[in-house]
Amino acid sequence: MRDQLLRRVRAAVAALVLTGLVVAPFVVDDYTAAILARTLALGLVGVSVALLTGVAGMPTLGQTAPYAAGAYASAVLGSQVSDVGVVQLAVAALAGATLAAVTLPLVVPARGVIVLMITLAIGELVVTVLGRWRSVTGGTDGLAGITPVRPLWGLPVLASDRARYVYTLVVVAALVGAVLLLMRTRFGLVLRAGRDDEARLRASGHRVPLHLSGAHVAAGAIAGAAGSLLVVAQEYVSPADFGFDTSALLLLGVVIGGTASVGGALVGAVLVIAVRDWLFGVLPGHAPLVLGALFVATVYLLPTGLRRVRHPREGSRQPVPASDHPAPPATRAPELRV
Repeated sequence: MRDQLLRRVRAAVAALVLTGLVVAPFVVDDYTAAILARTLALGLVGVSVALLTGVAGMPTLGQTAPYAAGAYASAVLGSQVSDVGVVQLAVAALAGATLAAVTLPLVVPARGVIVLMITLAIGELVVTVLGRWRSVTGGTDGLAGITPVRPLWGLPVLASDRARYVYTLVVVAALVGAVLLLMRTRFGLVLRAGRDDEARLRASGHRVPLHLSGAHVAAGAIAGAAGSLLVVAQEYVSPADFGFDTSALLLLGVVIGGTASVGGALVGAVLVIAVRDWLFGVLPGHAPLVLGALFVATVYLLPTGLRRVRHPREGSRQPVPASDHPAPPATRAPELRV
């Protein structure tokens, strides 16, 4: 009964938030539109967190790393090479995916809290590098005066905050739709089956590390694309945009929206970031304390979401998809990774 009520509340909140995002450019001022565009970019990073945490069973606090890589790649490209939005999106996604691929040997073999600590360390290391690489990133001062983008060749540049918001909304909707379609494929089914029972999936002949690597790289590409949208929204980027507080807020938003729900993660992240920005104006100096209390309350009131983060490989009735590879010999026990 409680779960059914909770699902209805989540569905109602999601519908309200999505409706608000669609009508926002027609009813808000330019400043609010800019804030909403930045919030949508962070929501897309939340989608990448949900892909790893809830779908693949790899809880993460490090998606700000590919997010930062994509943002700086887009900013440098926009200032020196091309102002076309789709080109910057592609390069930013490639930068995020490349960083994720480089860190595969560290992340994929780990499990549980160890993954959280490794990904957190990667995120903090990237922020440190960005702050010290002044010749490229501008150091802690960041990069300002970034050239406005044009969505496609031949189109005018996005000269207003409303135009940049609409562009961000369209890109986020397209990428979220692509992720939802991906989750309906055999690849998505294998990821969920491995999250629920990795030993069984291994025993049926599936290459679990290969699928987890694919999910990690795909999540990096999504976060990198979100970095490009951040640059479009605020025409400025600095290491302060990618700190630990951002990682924690994104994970909180994913827990609120449902760790295994891509759409819910987007809605949850948007809500959390919006509440944070509102609290900073209403309660200056006390917003982090209120957000901490909100995080504790969420963990207590949404035990299902927390359980998925702490115990990503629980038992499940979900069928294991057929493998293209033969199962291991009966005399050989399936490998278990802790």
